[in-house]
Order: sequence, then C-alpha cells, then structure tokens
Amino acid sequence: MVIKVFVATSSGSIAIRKKQQEVVGFLEANKIDFKELDIAGDEDNRKWMRENVPGEKKPQNGIPLPPQIFNEEQYCGDFDSFFSAKEENIIYSFLGLAPPPGSKVTKSPEEETSLPNGDVAGELEGTSATEGAEKAEEGGENEAQKGGDEDSGNPPETQEKNEEEGETATEETEEVTEEAEAEAEAGEAEAGEEEAGEEDS
Repeated sequence: MVIKVFVATSSGSIAIRKKQQEVVGFLEANKIDFKELDIAGDEDNRKWMRENVPGEKKPQNGIPLPPQIFNEEQYCGDFDSFFSAKEENIIYSFLGLAPPPGSKVTKSPEEETSLPNGDVAGELEGTSATEGAEKAEEGGENEAQKGGDEDSGNPPETQEKNEEEGETATEETEEVTEEAEAEAEAGEAEAGEEEAGEEDS
C-alpha cells in the first residue's frame, strides 16, 4: 500500500505550502513510504483528487485544496484531519497502516483487555482517583478554615495599615504613569520640531 499525498508545487498560498511541507516532512521523518503527486502540473492528478475526495469532506465551493492524503484509492483525509491524528498519536490508523514494530500505540477503549484476575484495566484506578479527590476536598476545607483563622487573628490596626499601604502603592503607580505620559508627549513635540527644521533646510 502506498500513501499518496496530493500537493500543488506551484501554489501561491503560503498557508497551503506550509501545510504540504508539514505533511511531507512528517512522513519522511517517520520513514513512511509515500508518493507525492502534483496537481498543479498534472491535470489527471487534479481530476482524480477532486473526484475521490468524499462529498462531506469537500469545502463549500466544492473544490478540495491540497494537501489531500489517500492510501491507494482510499481517502484518508485533509491537513486538518492529518493534524488531529498526529496530535492524538493515531497517525498509523489514520493512514490505514500497521504501526511499526516496537512503537508505542495507545489503545482505544474497545481494545482494552481485562486483567488476569477478571478486572477491567482502569476500574481500580478510577476508585482510587475518586478517593483521592474526596481527600483533596477535605484538605481544601481545612486550609480554608486555617486561612480564615489567620485573618481573624490579626488585630484591626494591622488590617487597616495593610489597606493604607495598598492605597499608597496605587497612588504611586498613577504618578509614575502620568510622568511617563508627560515625557512621551515632550519627546513627540521635540521630534515634530526636528522634522519641521529639516523641512525648512
């Protein structure tokens, strides 16, 4: 089985060229055999690609754009579906290929096997995760109570002092901002004067 990647070698769209490069580069890097077919230079390739992209995968204008990926005659997908498969680490099933020996392939939920003792993998983890979440919630309540005790332990004068310090910091920030604006306006005025002087000479 040969993977066919339909590309446009003379595309004026940078986005299309980048997508094509990403698909081709990924296949080359992973040593996946493929054949690059140019739709810009070969009318037969263009016709075949357009006719074999399923109707639901065609854009509203009815003309599918490259890159389009096929496994022999079977449609695999466009760039978006390729990208999704790559991100989900299911590129070999997307391409209709068997994964290479020794590769780590994530199993789908249907492929999950039962453990030797009859339990289904993942069930035990689920119960421990639930228990852990309940313990975390209890811990969060205790921390919230401690946080409330700390605030109530501060004398009222300390709280007022903290509030006043916050107001002072805000006032200082406003002053710095006003100074910066004034400097910027002065710089613009000087630049305007220099430009006027250059125009006179």
